[in-house]
Formats: sequence, structure tokens, C-alpha cells
Amino acid sequence: MDKRDAIDFAHEPVGRLFRQMFVPTLIGMLSIVILNITDGAFVGHGCGSDALAAINIAAPIFNLMAGLALMFGVGCSVVASIHLSRGKRKAANINVTQALVGSTLMAIVWAALILFNLPATCRLFGSNEALIPLASSYLWWISLCQPLMMLDMVGRFLVRLDGSPRFAMACSIVASALNIFLDWLFIFPFGWGLEGAAMATSLSFSLTGIAQLVYLVGFAKTLHLYRLRLSLKSLLLTLRNLGYQMRMGCSAMLGEVAICGAMIVGNFVFIHYLGEAGVAAYSVACYCLPLVFMMANAIVQSGQPIVSFAFGADNSARLAASRRLMVRWGIGAGLLSASVFIFGAPFITRIFLSPDAEAFALSVEGLPYYGTGVLFTTLNIVLIGYLQSVEQSLRATLFTLLRGFVLVIPCFLLLPLWLGTPGIWLAVPLAEGLTLAVILLFSLR
Repeated sequence: MDKRDAIDFAHEPVGRLFRQMFVPTLIGMLSIVILNITDGAFVGHGCGSDALAAINIAAPIFNLMAGLALMFGVGCSVVASIHLSRGKRKAANINVTQALVGSTLMAIVWAALILFNLPATCRLFGSNEALIPLASSYLWWISLCQPLMMLDMVGRFLVRLDGSPRFAMACSIVASALNIFLDWLFIFPFGWGLEGAAMATSLSFSLTGIAQLVYLVGFAKTLHLYRLRLSLKSLLLTLRNLGYQMRMGCSAMLGEVAICGAMIVGNFVFIHYLGEAGVAAYSVACYCLPLVFMMANAIVQSGQPIVSFAFGADNSARLAASRRLMVRWGIGAGLLSASVFIFGAPFITRIFLSPDAEAFALSVEGLPYYGTGVLFTTLNIVLIGYLQSVEQSLRATLFTLLRGFVLVIPCFLLLPLWLGTPGIWLAVPLAEGLTLAVILLFSLR
């Protein structure tokens, strides 16, 4: 691990520091987006539109696990950044170790609950009886490797905080490239269908999870895993620290839960009005949605160590500069992503679906409506991420609940009654726009 990769959070200019973090973070996340799109294209063309619909049923379950990883990754990163800014390296190391152990144990429990309740889980997340066999086979393989995948997702936060964003980027690129190759191999030459796609994802991210762990054990510069004690007092201290980390990262988890909520309610609404073809069309939007979250989360995850370090050091000038920078980048990223949805709908849909599929026309018609809310989504994620970074977890959580549950569910249920099919596609944009209005009004006040 090259020492030149180390980053000085205390003294480097904020703009240069942000770019040092943002470029490798964005490249790593872009590789994940390319993977999602390629995976969807292979499944759509190699397994059919029903397989795409089945993945959309299973996707919220995977997103919930990603939400747990974000909760621990963001929470631990905020807490450890503040400890490091105050010279408390041992406390930072203890929190890092507790986050890795706690998140892995939670992933084991989560995976076990799914594996022993596959059909019921699929029904809970919007599947009808026709899609349960496909969704269950996909979920079985994904759940099997969730603990190692959890290590991968949490580990990336800690590797970046250790000053090695390029290593985290390399892990993302390797995982994506391997997944794409295995997708092609398992779906087409081997003919394993949707199960092959699930195996490809599980194997790829499990390997990079092990790589993150090896880095933290043997190559880290600042953060090192600490041997935890098993006495009652130590266990209680661990639970206390984990509780605080979870509180700091709760809104990040709820952001993923918000995606799940929109996907689950959307699955029910689309299948009610438009059948399996509607869910397949909706899955195209859900496959492309990571493009939006990739851009927004790259901004948040690049700014978070800078903001938390400045907050811990009580440096208000660097805090203000970081906030302005994050908002400007959020506006640019949101406009770029919105343009892709609005003007690229036919091209995007052709990647996933054959033009003669019933879902094709539904997707081409609906994606521009969906794209009208992308700027709102990006700014909401950036502003909520800033609040997390300065330990305003309650406000961040309330705004996340607003966009993920309080507004999106009524919008999904009521807009189709008023606007018909366009109303289904406009539900998420309206909820995001209303949330942004509330955040801005609160900020002005």
C-alpha cells in the first residue's frame, strides 16, 4: 500500500482533499453501476422479462442488507473520524473493530432468517405466485454469502478513512469486472439462468470482502483491528458503542430502506395496474437508479471524513467550505443523472429489454416521468449526508423517513387514481421534491 495514498484531513485545502477522495470513490461506484446495468442486460436478454421482475422482487432484500452496511459504515466512519481528529487513535480502532464484528454477526442472522423463509419473504416483498420460484432461487444464493458481502461494504468505508481510497476503488473495480465475467459465463455458456447471476454476484463480492479484511489486518496505516475483550463490562461497552454508531448511521440505513419502501410499494402498484410487464418496466428504472445514488453517495462518502474531521476539530471555516462544495457537486450530479433518464429512455430500455417485449413500451414511456425527480433525490441524499457527518442524526433520520415512507407511500397510492399510469411513475419524484422543499425551508429558518 503506497504511502503516497495517505491523506491529511487536517491541513490539505478542502477542494483538493475532496477531489482526492471523490475521484477514486466515484470510479469505484461507477464500476458498480456498470455492473448493475450489465447484470440487468444479461438477465433480461438471457433469462427473460420474468427474471428481471423476480430480481426486482428480491432487490429490496439485498438493499436492506446494504442499508445495514451503510449504517455501520457511516456510523463508524463518523465516530472514528472524530476520535482521530482529537488524537484518540485507540478509541477509533476499537470502534472500527466493533463495527466489523457487529455488522458481520447481524448479516449472519439476517441471512438465516431469509434462507429459512424464502417463499414467505418473496410474498412479503410483492411477489405473486408465478414469480416466487425465480425470486426464491435468486435469493438463496445471494443470502448464502451475505456475511462476506457485508465485510466488503463496511470495509470500504474504513479503508477510505484509513487514507487509501484507491485501494477501495480497486476492490470495487475487481468485484464488478469479475461479476460481469461470471454473469456471462454462468448465464450463457453454462446455462444456469437466474441462479447463475446470483452465484456470480455472491462470489465476486465475497472475494473483495476478504480483501478488505486482509487490508485492515495487515496493511492499514492508521486504523488497526483491536482485540476485543469478552468480559461483561467490555461487552456492555461494545453494545454502547455499537448503539451510538447505529444512531449516527441510522439515516444512511433508512435511505436504503427508503429505496426498498419505494420498490416494494411500486411492485405492488405496478403489478396491480400493469401486471408482470409493469414490474419488468419498473425494474429498468430500479436498475438505473443506482446511477443516481452512485453520484450522490460518492459526494457524501467523499465529503464525510472531511466534514466529520473538521467538526471534531471545531473548524467552522472548513465545515462551511465542505458544505458549499457538496451542494454544488450535488446540483451538477443531479442534473446530469436527470438528463440520462429523460433523454435516454429508449436507449436505456433497449439495454434490458427486447423491443418486442410488452414491458419495453411501458419503460420508454415511464422513464422520463421518473427522471423529473432525480435532481431532488440527489440533493436530498447530499444534504442528509452532511447532517449525518456533523452528528445531527435525529434531523437526518426525520428527513429520511419523510422521503422514504411518510410521503412516497401516499404518492404511490393516490397519484395513479388522479393521473393514471403517469401517476405511478411520478410518485417518487413528487415525494422527493416535497422532501427537498421541507429541508430547504428548515435550513432557511
